[in-house]
Amino acid sequence: MVVQRAYDFRAPRWRDPGRPAQMHVDVMVDDLDLAEPKVLALGATLLEGSDKPIGYRVYADPVGHPFCLVTRESVPLGD
Repeated sequence: MVVQRAYDFRAPRWRDPGRPAQMHVDVMVDDLDLAEPKVLALGATLLEGSDKPIGYRVYADPVGHPFCLVTRESVPLGD
């Protein structure tokens, strides 16, 4: 993975193609209902349109980058 400074950085906006995410991270957790209060306490925001489906939820970090909490049920793993 390579990380570099974006001198013309504009924070992304959820579902705005003019301000797309630069990177997306999925974080696997065992229980969404236990993990959610922890990410919210760290400054995350549950994004509008994330209707709390089984298996994943979409959040934004304090700067606005979207990320998901996912469970094993939502991730197709090879045998």
